[in-house]
Amino acid sequence: MKALIDTPLHPPCPAPFNMAQYVLAAGGQTPDKIALQILRASGAERWSYARLIEAVRATGTGLLRLGLVPGDRVLMRLGHTVDFPVAYLGAIAAGLVPVPTSTQLTGPEITRMAATLAPALVLAGDGAAMPDHPAPVLAPDALRAMQSLPPCDWHMGDPNRPGYIIYTSGSGGSPRAVVHAHRAIWARRMMWDGWYGLTAEDRVLHAGAFNWTYTLGTGLMDPWAIGATALIPDPGAPLALMLKRFDATLFAAVPGVYRQMLKEPARLALPRLRHGLSAGEKLPEATREAWRAATGTEIYEALGMSECSTYISASPAQPAAPGTAGRAQPGRRLAILGPDLAPVARGTEGVLALHRDEPGLMLGYLEDGVPTLPLQGDWFLTGDRALMSEDGAISYLGRDDDMMNAGGFRVSPLEVERALMAHPAIHDIACTEVSPRAGVSVIAAFYTADTPLAEDALQDFAAAHLARYKQPRIYRHCDSLPRSANGKLSRRALRVAFEGGA
Repeated sequence: MKALIDTPLHPPCPAPFNMAQYVLAAGGQTPDKIALQILRASGAERWSYARLIEAVRATGTGLLRLGLVPGDRVLMRLGHTVDFPVAYLGAIAAGLVPVPTSTQLTGPEITRMAATLAPALVLAGDGAAMPDHPAPVLAPDALRAMQSLPPCDWHMGDPNRPGYIIYTSGSGGSPRAVVHAHRAIWARRMMWDGWYGLTAEDRVLHAGAFNWTYTLGTGLMDPWAIGATALIPDPGAPLALMLKRFDATLFAAVPGVYRQMLKEPARLALPRLRHGLSAGEKLPEATREAWRAATGTEIYEALGMSECSTYISASPAQPAAPGTAGRAQPGRRLAILGPDLAPVARGTEGVLALHRDEPGLMLGYLEDGVPTLPLQGDWFLTGDRALMSEDGAISYLGRDDDMMNAGGFRVSPLEVERALMAHPAIHDIACTEVSPRAGVSVIAAFYTADTPLAEDALQDFAAAHLARYKQPRIYRHCDSLPRSANGKLSRRALRVAFEGGA
């Protein structure tokens, strides 16, 4: 049997379509229900669906009154504030194309992005660097003042037209502008059962900030599309307390957040929590087990990318088999390809690829003002290595560019990290191939622990858990491991720092 999944999404995205109208339609049936709570130690700011819809449509009117026309791009430099989702959906409601960006970007970085985007407007946030670009800049107070205006009409149209643009993390060198169609939100329905187990009665707490795309999708857009309640804590708020006090039923975070919460030895009493959700990087099995012991709940993991969001996951209805990432969400169109770009046999390693007709796949990378989708035949290559078992379970083997070569054998860093994380003194670990001198490449392990560990003891531990060719030859104690602003581990940064003598 081939490593191929090709099940049509049912029903297909309706047309005409507007992403913002769709996201808020369920809430429009229950206007007095709480759509959003912003959680603080002192209490919560509450937004009903009626208030949210009114603010979104009014913001759409305000943006159009500035002279913008459907299709114009709006560069968002907004921080962790409710202004962010309101402006994002307001732009989409009016047919504009919002471009959310991290406020951590410097002036030169955002200037380079603006040169490619050619935005018609920049939404300024407090303290965020502005691009050196002729587009007008709208101040935060002026943006908030728009919420008193009359509602705009929903701009309906082809679900395949550009809806929003996000940026990749830039792990390959430079961030790239990813253009998504309005239909991308419809494709996320596959996550409701395929990952979340989401219902309209859920209260979803996401640990990230408003202006992070993981929060935007999993923490806001998806709960609102089904009519659930989104809970977003202020930075630094005690998450365990927020989960309990505000009756969260689902919790979404990156693995690092779970690890941080588990540093406290006491059991986490979360009586309303059904389960946790994890994405962004591989969840260590030790973290999953510790969370289960502390809370009595499971963590369900998802694999995805900016170009398609998540598409492989575990779920309450179908937990992942040990050692696997889960299964393709129902309706996804993907395969594992060999060097000939044909689906390999199940049980054979290859490159994970998405079909050009995959419902959630981006329109393309923005190049010369238009989205361009790089395809190999009918396939978009994700750069992830994977293996599909006979029953359809998928094992994630790491990024193609993270794969290590040990004596002619390809070795996944995840396999080595998983084995070494079982060491009782190691808190966090990353493995990568490094070149200590010209012509020599070896596996190196970079780890955090309370104190540096004896290298011979680490070697003995590795020897008891890994084949010889998979064992690291170099061990280096670190105060912390390099991660992106979104919490993703950067093995590339470790490799560059090591070979640069850092």
